[in-house]
Amino acid sequence: MANAKIIAAKQQEVDAIAAKLRESSSTVVADYRGLNVAQVTQLRKLLREAGVEFQVLKNSLVSRAAASADLSDLDSVLTGPTAVAFGADAVAPAKILSDFAKKNDALKIKGGIVDGVFYDAAQVKALADLPSREGLLSMLLSVLQAPVRNFALAVKAVSEKNEASA
Repeated sequence: MANAKIIAAKQQEVDAIAAKLRESSSTVVADYRGLNVAQVTQLRKLLREAGVEFQVLKNSLVSRAAASADLSDLDSVLTGPTAVAFGADAVAPAKILSDFAKKNDALKIKGGIVDGVFYDAAQVKALADLPSREGLLSMLLSVLQAPVRNFALAVKAVSEKNEASA
């Protein structure tokens, strides 16, 4: 009877993790060994402010959840102590963990899943170096505005030249 309750409880945990894996746009797996309590608290705060959920999970539960969510590639990074960051934004978890890892050598990014595709540690770090969605949109807007702005400046210069010669 007790075993059935334990198995049911673990299955509920696996189902919850699998749901998070399916729902999150980005999931990053990291090794947090060597971080002290203050550093982990600071990291959790940074992630929480960005809307990223950060949990320390058992590898066996994450492995079963990944298999349930058809993300079995994640098994290759599930060794040692594992912390998982689930985010709705594709770049936020990778960016925050990567920036934090630059300042704290103890945090090691192992890999992750972005929109259902597995990324190894190097690819996650490359993803972290990309600008945020807002940054990319502002760059696009700047590129789209440049021709109109240049045309307006040219028209203004021509009109000022005509006024000066008249």
